[in-house]
Amino acid sequence: MKRREFIQTGAVATAAFSILPTGSLFASTNGKVRLGYIGVGARGMSHISEGLLRDDVEIVAICDTQESSLKICREKIARSGKPAAKEYTGGIDAYKGLLDRKDIDAVIIATPWQFHHPQAIDAMKAGKYVGCEVIAGLTVQDHWDIIDTHEKTGIPYMTLENVCYRRDVMAALNMVRQGLFGELVHAEGGYQHNLRNVLFNDGKHYAGGGVEFGPKALSEAQWRTQFNIDRDGDLYPTHGAGPVMHYLDVNYGNRFTSIVSFSSKARGLAAYVEELAPGNPNAKINYKNGDITQTMISCANGETVMLTHDTHLPRPYSLGFRLDGTKGTWMDVNNSIYIENQSKDDEWDSAKVWLDKYDHPLWKRYEKDAAGAGHGGMDWFVFNAFVESVKQKKQTPIDVYDSITMSVIAPLSTQSVAEGKTLEFPDFTRGKWKTRKNTFALDDSGF
Repeated sequence: MKRREFIQTGAVATAAFSILPTGSLFASTNGKVRLGYIGVGARGMSHISEGLLRDDVEIVAICDTQESSLKICREKIARSGKPAAKEYTGGIDAYKGLLDRKDIDAVIIATPWQFHHPQAIDAMKAGKYVGCEVIAGLTVQDHWDIIDTHEKTGIPYMTLENVCYRRDVMAALNMVRQGLFGELVHAEGGYQHNLRNVLFNDGKHYAGGGVEFGPKALSEAQWRTQFNIDRDGDLYPTHGAGPVMHYLDVNYGNRFTSIVSFSSKARGLAAYVEELAPGNPNAKINYKNGDITQTMISCANGETVMLTHDTHLPRPYSLGFRLDGTKGTWMDVNNSIYIENQSKDDEWDSAKVWLDKYDHPLWKRYEKDAAGAGHGGMDWFVFNAFVESVKQKKQTPIDVYDSITMSVIAPLSTQSVAEGKTLEFPDFTRGKWKTRKNTFALDDSGF
């Protein structure tokens, strides 16, 4: 990637965002955001790359328990010509030393899921903005803890849900807001992604795959696979839920009210291991997580939502977005849109025609800046949104209530599958959803 120059944006804050109280953070005075990174493995390294490309970011400190990750990060920073970051390691509590520093404005958390909840809470208590990879916590109470800590400290928390910034997703949002689909009645999304070579990865059987998980494995296979052994439900809901929430104004005049999940039998992971290494004991494990989990959610304004978790079977990547309204439909999987009285009768249009026409203004403006960034450029958008919020001392565009609402679907789904019943969806806004206004991606002062 070529170095991207920082783009000066407009107003420091809009009426939709509240300026944080003076003195609530150790705010930089040189116009730069000073970041600490907790977890610099594969995903953390991606955020390191984004930080190194910006002149308004200083990478002050990094923390990881594995020397291999720290070494890669150390060398990458050195090649960039930026000053070396202070390193923290030695155990799972090493991050607390990083949080003690007074010269850090914000932290990016990209550790295994089980550590997000305590690390985020400690960071907010230390006065640091939190940008956290999904998911926020493992239990419903974990999610309430983060809400309570935010409300007590006033420190923002943002789930770094990059799919909210995907180009077609934002074009569809533009269409929704311009009324092309009419009144929405149903939305779908999910995580339909063959992760078998991620969940098993020792690098021995073929590039990027294997049959091992746990300490013998590489990258996410060291920890992520165990969740599929222990839990049954939608383990990774935010890629689908985040964009859908924006389409339906969830937490902004609307909210999720109830949730129910069903899981299929689990066969895909065992079959994958057996095919690669016949007789390997990992093919005999009772993988608890069903190959397909379907989650249905009802909304206060009468819409329905369906989320799909599908990571154990052979398939091309798709998040499966679908929007159904009184004037038309968008279907991500077959790349089609139909708008009544504008499309030919009973014929689908290519989605590209509509999505290009209604390309979101932010993508039109910042396309060159996002070029080369991860996940088709949307990593630049989510990282920029977080950094700009810190710099301007304002709430993040994906705030704590949005973050927790999309993340809590994971433990709620697991509970629903286990108990075989529909559950009430918590109102983390404590009633504020009735008057909050959705301003996501309405201007460029931090997106």
